[in-house]
Amino acid sequence: MLTRTSTQSLTEQLAGRFAERIRNRLLPPGARLPSVRECARQQGVSPHTVVAAYDQLLAQGLVEARRQRGFYVRDSAPAQEGPAQGVVKATTTPVGASGIPADASSLIRGMFHRQSDKPQPGMGVFPPDWMESTFLPTALRRLTGTRALQELSLQYGEPAGDAALRRSLSQKLVSINVPAGPDQIITTIGATHALDIVSRTLLRAGDPVMVEEPGWAIEFARLESLGMRILPVPRRADGPDLDVMAKYCEAHKPKLFVSVSVFHNPTGYSLSPGSAHRVLQLANQHDFHIVEDDTYSHLAPEHATRLCALDSLQRTVYVSGFAKILAPNWRIGFLAAPPALFGRLLETKLLGTLTTPALFERALAWCIDQGQLRRHADRIRIRLDGARARTVKLALSHGCSFVSEPAGLFGWVDTGVDTDALTQRMLDEGYLLAPGSLFHARRPPSTLMRINFATAQDAEFWKVFGRVRDR
Repeated sequence: MLTRTSTQSLTEQLAGRFAERIRNRLLPPGARLPSVRECARQQGVSPHTVVAAYDQLLAQGLVEARRQRGFYVRDSAPAQEGPAQGVVKATTTPVGASGIPADASSLIRGMFHRQSDKPQPGMGVFPPDWMESTFLPTALRRLTGTRALQELSLQYGEPAGDAALRRSLSQKLVSINVPAGPDQIITTIGATHALDIVSRTLLRAGDPVMVEEPGWAIEFARLESLGMRILPVPRRADGPDLDVMAKYCEAHKPKLFVSVSVFHNPTGYSLSPGSAHRVLQLANQHDFHIVEDDTYSHLAPEHATRLCALDSLQRTVYVSGFAKILAPNWRIGFLAAPPALFGRLLETKLLGTLTTPALFERALAWCIDQGQLRRHADRIRIRLDGARARTVKLALSHGCSFVSEPAGLFGWVDTGVDTDALTQRMLDEGYLLAPGSLFHARRPPSTLMRINFATAQDAEFWKVFGRVRDR
Protein backbone atom coordinates (compact mmCIF):
# COMPACT_ATOMS: atom_id res chain seq x y z
CA MET A 1 0.00 0.00 0.00
CA LEU A 2 1.04 3.59 -0.59
CA THR A 3 1.77 5.37 2.66
CA ARG A 4 2.31 9.00 3.59
CA THR A 5 4.82 8.01 6.28
CA SER A 6 7.28 6.52 3.78
CA THR A 7 10.61 8.23 3.08
CA GLN A 8 9.46 8.34 -0.56
CA SER A 9 6.69 10.62 -1.84
CA LEU A 10 3.41 9.08 -3.00
CA THR A 11 4.48 9.86 -6.57
CA GLU A 12 7.75 7.95 -6.15
CA GLN A 13 6.01 5.02 -4.49
CA LEU A 14 3.41 4.75 -7.25
CA ALA A 15 5.97 5.05 -10.06
CA GLY A 16 8.17 2.47 -8.34
CA ARG A 17 5.28 0.02 -8.03
CA PHE A 18 4.47 0.20 -11.74
CA ALA A 19 8.18 0.11 -12.69
CA GLU A 20 8.73 -3.10 -10.73
CA ARG A 21 5.69 -4.76 -12.29
CA ILE A 22 6.80 -3.76 -15.80
CA ARG A 23 10.39 -4.95 -15.32
CA ASN A 24 9.17 -8.26 -13.89
CA ARG A 25 6.77 -8.63 -16.84
CA LEU A 26 3.76 -8.65 -14.53
CA LEU A 27 2.58 -5.88 -16.85
CA PRO A 28 3.50 -7.20 -20.33
CA PRO A 29 4.45 -5.06 -23.36
CA GLY A 30 1.38 -3.39 -24.81
CA ALA A 31 -0.58 -3.51 -21.55
CA ARG A 32 -2.63 -0.40 -20.85
CA LEU A 33 -2.15 1.37 -17.52
CA PRO A 34 -5.28 2.49 -15.66
CA SER A 35 -6.58 5.91 -16.64
CA VAL A 36 -5.41 8.79 -14.46
CA ARG A 37 -8.85 9.09 -12.88
CA GLU A 38 -9.20 5.36 -12.27
CA CYS A 39 -5.68 5.00 -10.86
CA ALA A 40 -6.28 7.93 -8.50
CA ARG A 41 -9.50 6.27 -7.26
CA GLN A 42 -7.81 2.88 -6.83
CA GLN A 43 -4.81 4.24 -4.93
CA GLY A 44 -6.61 6.92 -2.93
CA VAL A 45 -4.37 9.71 -4.23
CA SER A 46 -4.88 12.88 -6.27
CA PRO A 47 -4.83 12.83 -10.10
CA HIS A 48 -1.81 15.18 -9.84
CA THR A 49 0.12 12.36 -8.13
CA VAL A 50 -0.81 9.86 -10.86
CA VAL A 51 0.17 12.25 -13.66
CA ALA A 52 3.54 12.87 -12.00
CA ALA A 53 4.11 9.10 -11.54
CA TYR A 54 3.26 8.39 -15.19
CA ASP A 55 5.68 11.17 -16.20
CA GLN A 56 8.44 9.36 -14.31
CA LEU A 57 7.63 6.10 -16.12
CA LEU A 58 7.76 7.98 -19.42
CA ALA A 59 11.17 9.40 -18.49
CA GLN A 60 12.49 5.89 -17.77
CA GLY A 61 11.27 4.63 -21.12
CA LEU A 62 8.94 2.11 -19.49
CA VAL A 63 5.67 3.41 -20.93
CA GLU A 64 4.48 5.47 -23.87
CA ALA A 65 1.58 7.88 -24.17
CA ARG A 66 -0.81 7.29 -27.05
CA ARG A 67 -2.88 10.27 -28.06
CA GLN A 68 -6.40 10.15 -26.61
CA ARG A 69 -5.91 6.48 -25.63
CA GLY A 70 -3.82 6.56 -22.48
CA PHE A 71 -0.53 5.07 -21.27
CA TYR A 72 0.82 1.71 -22.48
CA VAL A 73 3.81 -0.43 -21.52
CA ARG A 74 6.46 -0.03 -24.20
CA ASP A 75 7.47 -3.05 -26.27
CA SER A 76 11.11 -2.22 -25.55
CA ALA A 77 10.64 -1.73 -21.80
CA PRO A 78 13.74 -3.21 -20.07
CA ALA A 79 13.32 -6.42 -18.05
CA GLN A 80 14.32 -6.56 -14.39
CA GLU A 81 17.98 -7.29 -13.79
CA GLY A 82 18.58 -8.17 -10.16
CA PRO A 83 16.91 -6.15 -7.42
CA ALA A 84 14.48 -3.47 -8.53
CA GLN A 85 16.29 -0.22 -9.21
CA GLY A 86 15.33 3.00 -7.53
CA VAL A 87 13.00 5.31 -9.37
CA VAL A 88 14.74 7.75 -11.69
CA LYS A 89 13.17 11.09 -11.17
CA ALA A 90 11.57 12.72 -14.20
CA THR A 91 12.89 16.04 -12.98
CA THR A 92 16.46 15.07 -13.86
CA THR A 93 16.05 12.67 -16.77
CA PRO A 94 15.79 13.85 -20.39
CA VAL A 95 13.41 12.18 -22.81
CA GLY A 96 14.85 10.80 -26.03
CA ALA A 97 17.69 12.32 -27.99
CA SER A 98 16.22 15.80 -27.95
CA GLY A 99 17.09 16.34 -24.28
CA ILE A 100 13.66 17.77 -23.48
CA PRO A 101 13.08 17.47 -19.73
CA ALA A 102 10.22 15.14 -18.95
CA ASP A 103 8.67 17.79 -16.67
CA ALA A 104 9.10 20.72 -19.04
CA SER A 105 5.37 20.84 -19.79
CA SER A 106 4.13 19.97 -16.29
CA LEU A 107 3.22 23.60 -15.51
CA ILE A 108 1.16 23.85 -18.69
CA ARG A 109 -0.44 20.48 -17.99
CA GLY A 110 -1.50 21.86 -14.62
CA MET A 111 -3.25 24.73 -16.39
CA PHE A 112 -5.47 22.36 -18.35
CA HIS A 113 -5.97 19.60 -15.76
CA ARG A 114 -6.60 21.46 -12.56
CA GLN A 115 -7.41 18.78 -9.99
CA SER A 116 -7.45 20.88 -6.85
CA ASP A 117 -9.39 23.95 -5.77
CA LYS A 118 -6.35 25.13 -3.84
CA PRO A 119 -4.39 28.14 -5.18
CA GLN A 120 -1.43 26.96 -7.26
CA PRO A 121 1.77 28.99 -6.54
CA GLY A 122 3.62 27.36 -9.46
CA MET A 123 1.18 28.55 -12.10
CA GLY A 124 2.17 31.28 -14.54
CA VAL A 125 -1.23 32.94 -14.88
CA PHE A 126 -3.63 35.08 -12.88
CA PRO A 127 -6.59 33.37 -11.18
CA PRO A 128 -9.68 33.49 -13.43
CA ASP A 129 -11.60 35.72 -11.00
CA TRP A 130 -8.88 38.37 -11.39
CA MET A 131 -9.58 38.61 -15.12
CA GLU A 132 -13.37 38.69 -14.97
CA SER A 133 -14.90 41.76 -16.60
CA THR A 134 -18.12 43.10 -18.04
CA PHE A 135 -16.54 44.55 -21.16
CA LEU A 136 -15.50 41.25 -22.76
CA PRO A 137 -19.12 40.06 -23.19
CA THR A 138 -20.01 43.54 -24.44
CA ALA A 139 -17.26 43.42 -27.04
CA LEU A 140 -18.49 40.07 -28.34
CA ARG A 141 -22.17 41.10 -28.33
CA ARG A 142 -21.34 44.06 -30.54
CA LEU A 143 -20.08 41.61 -33.17
CA THR A 144 -22.37 38.62 -32.73
CA GLY A 145 -25.51 40.76 -32.83
CA THR A 146 -24.77 42.29 -36.22
CA ARG A 147 -23.93 41.29 -39.76
CA ALA A 148 -20.28 41.37 -38.68
CA LEU A 149 -20.68 37.84 -37.29
CA GLN A 150 -21.32 36.48 -40.77
CA GLU A 151 -18.60 38.57 -42.34
CA LEU A 152 -16.01 37.49 -39.77
CA SER A 153 -17.05 33.83 -39.55
CA LEU A 154 -17.90 32.62 -43.05
CA GLN A 155 -14.64 33.46 -44.78
CA TYR A 156 -10.94 33.36 -43.98
CA GLY A 157 -9.56 36.50 -42.42
CA GLU A 158 -6.58 38.50 -43.57
CA PRO A 159 -3.36 36.44 -43.40
CA ALA A 160 -1.55 39.07 -41.30
CA GLY A 161 -4.51 39.42 -38.95
CA ASP A 162 -7.55 41.63 -38.57
CA ALA A 163 -6.76 45.11 -39.91
CA ALA A 164 -8.64 46.87 -37.10
CA LEU A 165 -6.60 45.03 -34.45
CA ARG A 166 -3.31 45.69 -36.21
CA ARG A 167 -4.11 49.41 -36.28
CA SER A 168 -4.94 49.32 -32.54
CA LEU A 169 -1.76 47.41 -31.76
CA SER A 170 0.32 49.87 -33.77
CA GLN A 171 -1.01 52.77 -31.69
CA LYS A 172 -0.45 50.81 -28.49
CA LEU A 173 3.19 50.12 -29.43
CA VAL A 174 3.79 53.81 -30.09
CA SER A 175 2.89 54.47 -26.44
CA ILE A 176 5.93 52.38 -25.38
CA ASN A 177 8.15 53.90 -28.10
CA VAL A 178 8.18 50.84 -30.38
CA PRO A 179 7.69 52.21 -33.91
CA ALA A 180 5.63 49.63 -35.80
CA GLY A 181 3.03 50.39 -38.46
CA PRO A 182 0.06 48.04 -39.03
CA ASP A 183 1.93 46.63 -42.03
CA GLN A 184 4.71 45.41 -39.68
CA ILE A 185 2.38 43.51 -37.34
CA ILE A 186 1.25 39.88 -37.61
CA THR A 187 -1.33 38.44 -35.23
CA THR A 188 -0.75 34.95 -33.85
CA ILE A 189 -2.40 32.26 -31.74
CA GLY A 190 -0.82 33.50 -28.52
CA ALA A 191 2.68 34.80 -27.81
CA THR A 192 4.18 31.29 -27.87
CA HIS A 193 2.98 30.91 -31.46
CA ALA A 194 4.68 34.21 -32.29
CA LEU A 195 7.96 32.95 -30.83
CA ASP A 196 7.58 29.76 -32.82
CA ILE A 197 7.03 31.67 -36.07
CA VAL A 198 10.21 33.66 -35.49
CA SER A 199 12.23 30.53 -34.68
CA ARG A 200 10.98 28.57 -37.70
CA THR A 201 11.65 31.53 -39.99
CA LEU A 202 15.13 32.55 -38.85
CA LEU A 203 16.62 29.23 -37.69
CA ARG A 204 17.47 25.80 -38.98
CA ALA A 205 18.10 22.61 -36.98
CA GLY A 206 21.50 22.80 -35.32
CA ASP A 207 21.66 26.60 -35.22
CA PRO A 208 22.97 28.09 -31.96
CA VAL A 209 20.49 30.27 -30.03
CA MET A 210 21.27 32.38 -26.97
CA VAL A 211 18.58 32.18 -24.27
CA GLU A 212 18.55 33.84 -20.87
CA GLU A 213 19.04 31.54 -17.89
CA PRO A 214 17.15 31.14 -15.68
CA GLY A 215 14.41 31.36 -18.25
CA TRP A 216 11.05 30.06 -19.32
CA ALA A 217 11.07 26.25 -19.14
CA ILE A 218 8.80 25.82 -22.15
CA GLU A 219 11.06 27.99 -24.31
CA PHE A 220 14.02 25.69 -23.63
CA ALA A 221 11.90 22.66 -24.49
CA ARG A 222 10.41 24.29 -27.59
CA LEU A 223 13.80 25.24 -29.06
CA GLU A 224 15.28 21.83 -28.28
CA SER A 225 12.33 20.14 -29.99
CA LEU A 226 13.21 22.12 -33.12
CA GLY A 227 16.79 20.83 -32.91
CA MET A 228 18.43 24.11 -31.88
CA ARG A 229 21.64 24.35 -29.84
CA ILE A 230 20.86 26.32 -26.71
CA LEU A 231 23.50 28.72 -25.39
CA PRO A 232 22.38 29.74 -21.87
CA VAL A 233 23.22 33.33 -20.94
CA PRO A 234 23.09 34.12 -17.19
CA ARG A 235 20.50 36.79 -16.46
CA ARG A 236 21.54 39.52 -14.05
CA ALA A 237 19.61 42.36 -12.45
CA ASP A 238 20.50 44.82 -15.21
CA GLY A 239 20.30 42.38 -18.13
CA PRO A 240 22.11 39.42 -19.70
CA ASP A 241 25.74 38.64 -18.84
CA LEU A 242 27.47 40.59 -21.61
CA ASP A 243 30.82 38.84 -21.20
CA VAL A 244 29.22 35.44 -21.73
CA MET A 245 27.32 36.76 -24.74
CA ALA A 246 30.52 38.12 -26.27
CA LYS A 247 32.29 34.77 -25.83
CA TYR A 248 29.38 32.92 -27.43
CA CYS A 249 29.46 35.33 -30.35
CA GLU A 250 33.14 34.67 -30.98
CA ALA A 251 32.97 30.89 -30.52
CA HIS A 252 29.57 29.89 -31.91
CA LYS A 253 28.22 32.72 -34.10
CA PRO A 254 24.64 32.50 -32.77
CA LYS A 255 21.74 33.34 -35.06
CA LEU A 256 19.27 34.56 -32.44
CA PHE A 257 18.99 35.88 -28.89
CA VAL A 258 15.70 35.38 -27.00
CA SER A 259 15.18 37.93 -24.23
CA VAL A 260 12.56 39.07 -21.72
CA SER A 261 13.56 42.65 -21.02
CA VAL A 262 10.76 43.71 -18.67
CA PHE A 263 9.72 41.69 -15.58
CA HIS A 264 11.86 38.76 -16.63
CA ASN A 265 10.46 35.30 -15.90
CA PRO A 266 11.28 34.00 -13.27
CA THR A 267 13.43 36.67 -11.60
CA GLY A 268 11.34 39.81 -12.13
CA TYR A 269 14.44 41.71 -13.34
CA SER A 270 14.13 44.55 -15.87
CA LEU A 271 16.74 45.59 -18.43
CA SER A 272 18.86 48.71 -17.85
CA PRO A 273 19.52 51.20 -20.68
CA GLY A 274 23.28 50.59 -20.55
CA SER A 275 22.94 46.83 -20.94
CA ALA A 276 20.38 47.29 -23.70
CA HIS A 277 22.79 49.42 -25.77
CA ARG A 278 25.58 46.88 -25.36
CA VAL A 279 23.33 43.98 -26.41
CA LEU A 280 22.36 45.87 -29.57
CA GLN A 281 26.04 46.61 -30.29
CA LEU A 282 26.80 42.88 -30.09
CA ALA A 283 23.89 42.10 -32.40
CA ASN A 284 25.14 44.54 -35.02
CA GLN A 285 28.75 43.46 -34.66
CA HIS A 286 28.04 39.72 -34.87
CA ASP A 287 24.99 39.76 -37.15
CA PHE A 288 22.29 38.07 -35.06
CA HIS A 289 18.63 38.93 -34.50
CA ILE A 290 16.90 39.50 -31.16
CA VAL A 291 13.38 38.43 -30.32
CA GLU A 292 12.06 40.40 -27.37
CA ASP A 293 9.29 38.64 -25.47
CA ASP A 294 7.23 41.37 -23.78
CA THR A 295 4.50 39.10 -22.43
CA TYR A 296 4.27 41.07 -19.19
CA SER A 297 4.06 44.48 -20.85
CA HIS A 298 0.60 45.11 -19.40
CA LEU A 299 2.05 45.04 -15.89
CA ALA A 300 5.06 47.24 -16.64
CA PRO A 301 5.53 51.02 -16.67
CA GLU A 302 5.57 52.56 -20.13
CA HIS A 303 9.04 54.02 -19.58
CA ALA A 304 10.62 50.56 -19.04
CA THR A 305 13.65 49.93 -21.24
CA ARG A 306 12.91 47.78 -24.29
CA LEU A 307 15.39 46.67 -26.94
CA CYS A 308 12.83 47.13 -29.71
CA ALA A 309 12.32 50.77 -28.75
CA LEU A 310 16.05 51.54 -28.81
CA ASP A 311 16.61 49.55 -31.99
CA SER A 312 13.48 50.81 -33.81
CA LEU A 313 12.80 47.26 -35.05
CA GLN A 314 15.92 46.85 -37.14
CA ARG A 315 17.53 43.72 -35.68
CA THR A 316 14.76 43.12 -33.17
CA VAL A 317 11.38 41.40 -33.35
CA TYR A 318 8.77 42.33 -30.74
CA VAL A 319 6.46 39.62 -29.34
CA SER A 320 3.57 39.94 -26.90
CA GLY A 321 0.06 38.68 -26.19
CA PHE A 322 -3.06 38.99 -24.05
CA ALA A 323 -3.45 35.59 -22.41
CA LYS A 324 -1.80 36.72 -19.17
CA ILE A 325 -3.98 39.77 -18.63
CA LEU A 326 -7.29 39.43 -20.44
CA ALA A 327 -8.69 36.28 -22.11
CA PRO A 328 -6.44 33.20 -22.18
CA ASN A 329 -8.79 31.20 -24.38
CA TRP A 330 -9.05 33.89 -27.04
CA ARG A 331 -5.44 32.94 -27.86
CA ILE A 332 -4.41 36.30 -29.27
CA GLY A 333 -0.75 37.23 -29.60
CA PHE A 334 1.24 39.21 -32.11
CA LEU A 335 4.66 40.09 -33.38
CA ALA A 336 6.06 43.30 -34.82
CA ALA A 337 8.98 42.92 -37.20
CA PRO A 338 11.39 44.82 -39.46
CA PRO A 339 9.92 45.31 -42.97
CA ALA A 340 12.67 43.13 -44.44
CA LEU A 341 11.50 40.13 -42.36
CA PHE A 342 7.76 40.67 -42.59
CA GLY A 343 7.15 38.64 -45.75
CA ARG A 344 9.12 35.62 -44.52
CA LEU A 345 7.40 35.65 -41.13
CA LEU A 346 3.96 35.90 -42.74
CA GLU A 347 4.73 32.95 -45.01
CA THR A 348 5.61 30.85 -41.95
CA LYS A 349 2.28 31.79 -40.35
CA LEU A 350 0.41 30.88 -43.54
CA LEU A 351 2.05 27.46 -43.69
CA GLY A 352 1.15 26.77 -40.07
CA THR A 353 -2.32 28.25 -39.48
CA LEU A 354 -3.39 30.10 -42.67
CA THR A 355 -5.09 32.86 -40.66
CA THR A 356 -6.20 33.61 -37.11
CA PRO A 357 -9.76 34.07 -35.71
CA ALA A 358 -10.88 37.53 -36.81
CA LEU A 359 -13.94 37.58 -34.52
CA PHE A 360 -11.90 37.63 -31.32
CA GLU A 361 -9.30 39.93 -32.87
CA ARG A 362 -11.96 42.51 -33.79
CA ALA A 363 -13.43 42.28 -30.28
CA LEU A 364 -9.99 42.85 -28.76
CA ALA A 365 -9.49 45.90 -30.99
CA TRP A 366 -12.67 47.41 -29.52
CA CYS A 367 -11.42 46.71 -25.96
CA ILE A 368 -8.16 48.51 -26.72
CA ASP A 369 -9.72 51.46 -28.56
CA GLN A 370 -12.32 52.08 -25.84
CA GLY A 371 -9.66 52.13 -23.12
CA GLN A 372 -11.18 49.06 -21.46
CA LEU A 373 -7.94 47.05 -21.61
CA ARG A 374 -5.91 49.88 -20.09
CA ARG A 375 -8.34 50.35 -17.17
CA HIS A 376 -8.52 46.57 -16.65
CA ALA A 377 -4.71 46.35 -16.51
CA ASP A 378 -4.60 49.23 -14.01
CA ARG A 379 -6.98 47.36 -11.70
CA ILE A 380 -4.93 44.16 -11.91
CA ARG A 381 -1.67 46.01 -11.18
CA ILE A 382 -3.17 47.50 -8.01
CA ARG A 383 -4.46 44.10 -6.91
CA LEU A 384 -1.12 42.48 -7.70
CA ASP A 385 0.75 45.05 -5.60
CA GLY A 386 -1.29 44.02 -2.57
CA ALA A 387 -0.86 40.31 -3.24
CA ARG A 388 2.89 40.72 -3.66
CA ALA A 389 3.24 42.49 -0.32
CA ARG A 390 1.27 39.75 1.46
CA THR A 391 3.18 36.94 -0.26
CA VAL A 392 6.58 38.41 0.54
CA LYS A 393 5.67 38.70 4.22
CA LEU A 394 4.47 35.07 4.32
CA ALA A 395 7.50 33.73 2.45
CA LEU A 396 9.95 35.51 4.73
CA SER A 397 8.11 34.35 7.84
CA HIS A 398 8.51 30.75 6.66
CA GLY A 399 12.29 30.96 6.30
CA CYS A 400 12.51 31.74 2.57
CA SER A 401 14.59 34.50 1.02
CA PHE A 402 14.23 36.37 -2.27
CA VAL A 403 17.13 36.09 -4.72
CA SER A 404 15.88 39.17 -6.57
CA GLU A 405 13.85 42.19 -5.55
CA PRO A 406 10.16 41.17 -5.74
CA ALA A 407 8.59 42.77 -8.81
CA GLY A 408 5.97 41.94 -11.41
CA LEU A 409 4.04 38.68 -11.27
CA PHE A 410 6.78 36.30 -10.08
CA GLY A 411 9.06 35.88 -7.10
CA TRP A 412 12.38 33.99 -7.30
CA VAL A 413 12.64 32.35 -3.89
CA ASP A 414 15.34 30.35 -2.11
CA THR A 415 13.74 27.63 0.03
CA GLY A 416 16.96 26.11 1.39
CA VAL A 417 16.00 22.59 0.23
CA ASP A 418 15.98 20.62 -3.04
CA THR A 419 12.86 21.92 -4.79
CA ASP A 420 12.61 18.96 -7.18
CA ALA A 421 11.94 16.68 -4.22
CA LEU A 422 9.83 19.34 -2.53
CA THR A 423 7.66 19.66 -5.65
CA GLN A 424 6.87 15.95 -5.63
CA ARG A 425 5.81 16.06 -1.99
CA MET A 426 3.73 19.20 -2.43
CA LEU A 427 1.91 17.54 -5.34
CA ASP A 428 0.75 14.92 -2.87
CA GLU A 429 -0.78 17.79 -0.87
CA GLY A 430 -2.53 19.19 -3.95
CA TYR A 431 -0.15 22.10 -4.65
CA LEU A 432 1.78 22.65 -7.89
CA LEU A 433 5.22 24.27 -7.48
CA ALA A 434 7.68 25.50 -10.10
CA PRO A 435 11.12 24.17 -9.01
CA GLY A 436 14.22 26.12 -9.92
CA SER A 437 15.67 23.36 -12.09
CA LEU A 438 12.83 23.87 -14.59
CA PHE A 439 14.23 27.27 -15.47
CA HIS A 440 17.66 25.99 -16.53
CA ALA A 441 18.50 24.33 -19.81
CA ARG A 442 20.25 21.33 -18.24
CA ARG A 443 18.08 21.04 -15.13
CA PRO A 444 20.72 21.19 -12.34
CA PRO A 445 19.48 20.58 -8.77
CA SER A 446 18.26 23.78 -7.16
CA THR A 447 16.96 25.14 -3.88
CA LEU A 448 15.07 27.88 -5.73
CA MET A 449 11.47 28.02 -6.86
CA ARG A 450 9.32 30.50 -8.75
CA ILE A 451 6.13 31.64 -7.07
CA ASN A 452 3.19 33.51 -8.53
CA PHE A 453 2.38 36.42 -6.24
CA ALA A 454 -1.30 36.28 -7.20
CA THR A 455 -1.66 32.64 -6.13
CA ALA A 456 0.91 32.40 -3.31
CA GLN A 457 -0.74 34.83 -0.88
CA ASP A 458 -2.68 32.04 0.82
CA ALA A 459 -1.53 31.46 4.40
CA GLU A 460 -2.66 27.83 4.33
CA PHE A 461 -0.29 27.09 1.44
CA TRP A 462 2.68 28.41 3.40
CA LYS A 463 1.63 26.42 6.46
CA VAL A 464 1.63 23.20 4.40
CA PHE A 465 4.83 24.28 2.65
CA GLY A 466 6.65 24.69 5.96
CA ARG A 467 5.45 21.34 7.27
CA VAL A 468 6.40 19.42 4.12
CA ARG A 469 9.74 21.19 3.69
CA ASP A 470 10.89 20.61 7.26
CA ARG A 471 9.90 16.99 7.76
